[in-house]
Amino acid sequence: MRRGPILRPLARSPPHGYNPPQRNNLSLPQASPFYLRPENRMSIRAATWHERFTLAGEERSENLAAFAADVRAGLAATPKRLSCRFIYDKVGSELFERICQLPEYYPTGAEREILTRHADRIVGLMPHGVHLAELGSGSSDKTQVLIAALLRAHPRLLYVPMDISRAALESAAEQLLDRFEGLRIRAYMGEYHDGLAFVQQFVEGPKCLSWLGSSIGNLARPAAAAFLQSAGACLAEHDRMLIGIDLRKDGSVLEQAYDDPGGVTASFNANILGRINREFGGDFDLEAFRYEARYDEHRGVVEMFQISRRAQAVRIEKLDLDVSLAADEEIHTESSYKYSLAEIDVLAADAGLGVVEQWFDQAKQFTLVLLEPHAE
Repeated sequence: MRRGPILRPLARSPPHGYNPPQRNNLSLPQASPFYLRPENRMSIRAATWHERFTLAGEERSENLAAFAADVRAGLAATPKRLSCRFIYDKVGSELFERICQLPEYYPTGAEREILTRHADRIVGLMPHGVHLAELGSGSSDKTQVLIAALLRAHPRLLYVPMDISRAALESAAEQLLDRFEGLRIRAYMGEYHDGLAFVQQFVEGPKCLSWLGSSIGNLARPAAAAFLQSAGACLAEHDRMLIGIDLRKDGSVLEQAYDDPGGVTASFNANILGRINREFGGDFDLEAFRYEARYDEHRGVVEMFQISRRAQAVRIEKLDLDVSLAADEEIHTESSYKYSLAEIDVLAADAGLGVVEQWFDQAKQFTLVLLEPHAE
């Protein structure tokens, strides 16, 4: 679970925020709305930054409009709901990075274990000279293990991280370029559908699209297959897709992972209400809500809620919206689906992808799955 944005179908038109580049494998646009100026990164020589890092994409006004539409529709619905994609502003992204360090949140350690043990094998199943693109890259912390293995196999690598957080992309780039001499980074800031369009149109040659952290669990099963199918449009015959998938397990383990004793996950989840306050002039009293995570074993899903502690009325000024909540009324904020091995096979088949190989941590709580497009 890297709780990334809920996804929309892959855009076919060029994403906003960059000019068409020279179509060369490692020569993507050097100018972008958020180009990281070399003088702001003293740990790396200015010329090196100019040659090795660009950041395309921009924060788009329609994202705020989509958030407003989601708030209007979701808080008028019965039962009430808000999309987890909007938890991820700067505050939410920082809280999620804290979640990934919690001992209760096993996916981070399990995925790192798999990558540490099997990265060379994973890379060996990719085309030679592959470029690496990553959805929801965040800090790119675990990805460093994969990048190191790719550079052992080939001295140069183009890495295309995609994330909604400019700060996360810039911070990760600084660390990665300090560590890996043969690395170039062409980051994309924005939502997944635009990032995939960027990869599809402007990254030539063999590539692997990675989606770590089990973010796929944020999508209901049919939507997960539909997204993987649309993402597969970026892949040529011999390309690969590497995804992290959380496995079904005992509910007590899951509830600890999604409701840690220190309350970090609760704060992360409540950020959706805090963001409504900041963006739209809402007056949600966050202390008037409690957080709850529940595992439905039959459906294989952890569902998360903000629950009103009392009857209350909330005003959202910029949306001219008044919301009434009864005592104990729930607002559904997030779901995280877990998979059996059979369900993974069905997911891949429904997406039109084939399983090349998959790997597990020693406790068999998590899996990394390498997929390939089916030949036409």
